Parts: sequence; C-alpha cells; structure tokens
Amino acid sequence: MAFNDLALEWWPFSAGATAIIGIITLYFITYQLSSRKIDPREPPVLAPAIPIVGHILGMALLGGRYIKNLGIRHRNLPIFTLPVPGSRIYIVADPSLAAAVQRASKVLSFTPIVPEVTERVLGLDAATMEITRKNLDPGPGEERGFLADIQDMVYQWLGPGDYLSELSLDAATEMRDEIAAAYASSITTTTGSNPTDLLSWVRHLVTISTAKYLYGPQNPIAADPSLETAFWDFDHGLGSLLMNIFPSITAKKAYQGREKLSAALHTYLAQNLHKTGSKIVQKRVDIALEHGWALPAVAREELSFLFAGIVNATTSTFWILLHLYADSALLATVRKEIEAVFERPENGSAEGEGPKGKGKLRIGDLRDNCPVLVAVYRECLRLGSDTYSTRLVKEDYLLANQYFLKKNAVVQIAGGVIHADSRIWGEDVEEFNPKRFLDRQEGGAGAGGKAKQNNAFHPAAFRAFGGGKTLCPGRHFAMNEILAFVALVVLQFDMKPARGNKIEVPRKNDGVLPVHILEPIRPVEVLISKRDDDMARDSQNVEFVI
Repeated sequence: MAFNDLALEWWPFSAGATAIIGIITLYFITYQLSSRKIDPREPPVLAPAIPIVGHILGMALLGGRYIKNLGIRHRNLPIFTLPVPGSRIYIVADPSLAAAVQRASKVLSFTPIVPEVTERVLGLDAATMEITRKNLDPGPGEERGFLADIQDMVYQWLGPGDYLSELSLDAATEMRDEIAAAYASSITTTTGSNPTDLLSWVRHLVTISTAKYLYGPQNPIAADPSLETAFWDFDHGLGSLLMNIFPSITAKKAYQGREKLSAALHTYLAQNLHKTGSKIVQKRVDIALEHGWALPAVAREELSFLFAGIVNATTSTFWILLHLYADSALLATVRKEIEAVFERPENGSAEGEGPKGKGKLRIGDLRDNCPVLVAVYRECLRLGSDTYSTRLVKEDYLLANQYFLKKNAVVQIAGGVIHADSRIWGEDVEEFNPKRFLDRQEGGAGAGGKAKQNNAFHPAAFRAFGGGKTLCPGRHFAMNEILAFVALVVLQFDMKPARGNKIEVPRKNDGVLPVHILEPIRPVEVLISKRDDDMARDSQNVEFVI
C-alpha cells in the first residue's frame, strides 16, 4: 500500500480542515499555558482571549476601559494577573490591597519606571538619561541623584506651608484677571451670542493663567499663542508617545507639539526669563543644571511641569462647572455657599486687612466652609479619574502575606475599577452624586450639611491623587486653584444649553490611556452670559487671601 493511501486512511481530513484543527489545537494549548500560575500563591490568572498578546491588544485598542471592564466583570477578585509577553501585570482592585502595595514602597516601587516613561514622553537624549538613572532611590547617607532631589524639593515646597500659600495666591490672582477679562469681553447679560465649547473655554483660561503664574509674564505661551494648540496636541498624543514606535510618524501631532514647545522653552531658559517666573520653577532649573543636565534637556523637563500644572486643573474644572450648570438647584446651593464666604468691599474687615475698596475671598473658606462645593469637587474627581498607580516588583514578594508577585513584573492599582465599585460607593456608583461626600443631616446637602470626614471611606479608595510614596505632591495646590477658579465663574457667569432645554452631561472618554482626569466623549456647547449684579462686579477685583 502506498504511503499516501495509508496516510489518508489514518487522517481522512482535507488540508483546509487540517489547518483549522491545527489552529484550534494551538489556540487551546497556548490558552492553557497563558492560564497557568508561575507560583501557587500568584493572584488568579485571567487568560487573554487571544493567547499571549490578547491583553496587550485590548489595552491598545480600548485604553483604560479594558482593565476597568475586566475588574468589574471579576469583582470578586481583589487582585488578578494578566499574562503579557515576557512579563506579568498584577491588577489591584481592592483598597486594602492598594494600601498594602503603598506600604511596600521599597519592594514595589514607581521610581525605576520614571526614567523610561520620561525618556519616551519628553524625548530625552542618552546623556540625560544616564544622569537620570543615577542614584534613583538612595538610602540614608547615600549619594542623591537628580530624581531624588527634584522629588524631595517638589514635595517639600508644595506641602502645607508658606510657599504653598504664596503659589496658591499667585495662581488665584492670575485666574481672577483672566476670568475678569472674559467677563469684560462678554457682550450680553442675557444669553451668549454664540455657542461656546465649555472645555475649550476653560482650557484657554487655565492654560494662559498657569503659564503666567509658573513661568512669568514672558512665558513661551504668552510670547507665541500658537503654543497653546501645540500643548494640547502634545497632551492628546501621550499614549502614542509612550508606545515609542516611530513617534514622529505614529504620534505626529503630539511629537510636533512637543518639539515646538521644547524649542520655545529652550529659548526662554537661554534668555534667563525663568528668573521672572515662580520660585519653584527657578529651583527646578537649578537642580537640573547642578546635576549636569544640558539646557535643551532642562527645557524638555520643564514641559512636564507645565503639563502637571495645566491638564488636570483644566479637566477637573470643566467637569465641576458642567455638573453645576447642568443642575440649577445644585448651582444655587453652591453659589449661596460662595456668596456667604465672600467679604464684600463695603463691609470691610475688622482687622483692616487688604486694600480698601476690594472684596476678599479666603481660599481656606472655600475649602472649609463650602461643603457642597467641596463634595462636587471630590465627586467629579472620583468619576473622572481612572488613573493607575504603577509599581515595579523589584524582587519576589508576598503581598499581604498571601499573593505572590514575581520579580520584574508590574503592579497597577486600578483607580477606575476601585472608583466604580458599588460596595465602596453605593449602588448609584455610576451616577454623579456629591451627597456621598456629605454627612447626612436633616435638610440634606446645602442645608447645613458638612463634608464627610476622611474616614468615611477606606483611605486608599479615593485614587484621584494616587497614594503612598507617590501621592501627588500638588494635591493641596490643585484644590486651592480649582476651587478659586470655580468660585469666580459661578459668581460672574450664567450658562444655558446651546440647544434644547437642559445642559446634557456626556460620559467620559475612557477609551484612551488614563494618564489624567478624562475628557468628555463629545464637546459640550453652552451659551455663556455675564451676571450683572454687585457680587459679579465685586468679584472681578477680589483679593484672595489664605
């Protein structure tokens, strides 16, 4: 009998059927391999639908929504493993485990990840990266590197104290002036003449005022207004820059925006114009130069600080204003709170502080005596923040004496999953409800209610500012400037829907890499008009105090 005849008797399938069977067999083999634990104590493994590369593809195509959906679908898992080519990603979806990760900062560290991320996003050269990688996380008495020095300085300067107060007042004053200019340019007190994209309106005001209070009146954006567009092109392409696959082609607009901004910042620094900027910018530049950074690299590093100052403040403010003006009762409550703490010029002050003829607004009063405003602020951050807190596993580690984490794997605390957990926030977790951040008192929010104490939720459940060693150093400053901005807009402007009878609140765009507070899925157009009353006029020249 011929060999071919024997083969046909033993395997009576066509070539096409054989190929299909082979593919299916390979799929199940690789699927099973993807599902295997490397240690019995490793967190439960979620095998990708497409073996080996499925999770990477899911994150690339769906952005932060991919991890969030996995976490919601497997709500019973406080931590789970995603096998990816050559490594593992451990997703933490429980506040108590998040706190355990934060306590293990020596073994589970963000610091080793920083150089690679900044190299990709900022386009830093090899010589600068060699400096950056030196002495990343020194112990007591050890030589300190650039990253350790810059982080310590920023945490110290932006923590509660005199400089935080100084910078907060500078920011509030610049924003006051820009908002007053917007008020003066409004031609009507009834309805705006043209529909305005609310996010673009806020974006412009925050961008130009932030550039001024950080980098002085001769900052690059003031010198060249086209850099405002370049900045937002850079922001919107961060995910593609992080991929770092021929970024000049695959992330063209972001790449060009970055290069244009970096060149302008280089010129600014070369002319010593940063000496007219804020003290914290001057100190940052000094530290970089002391560690041997070349001036073009310092310019790129300052782009990251400009980014930190602008982006989250912009999007957070947008969501707060949108939710306020979409709910007339909530707006009235918050406006009443702000008016109650606004010191009118004619009332003066028992201490005689401040120039006569100016009203005063204490930022501390906005934080401490406007509970509904603060609750709206916190709820907007909860809903808008899907960010990850990322750590590298520096050595094999048993998290909470239970879960094995492999050396060189990545741990991500999934803010989007935790913020969407109904067991923490209630059954209305997907809805905007600032009352969850208010104590329940007779009369409800706006009728004497107080802000909830910090222990109302697990301390690691609110992820908008990260946590542990990498807790955002600018969180106090961010709250001060955002509340001041919102207060001025609420006092000076009314907003109505550009179309229809109600301002609609779109969902957030969670199909991108969640590197900051997420933007809306579509533009929100409103008719902005100025309020023509004494309170609106007095607030245009208000003196901010702490």
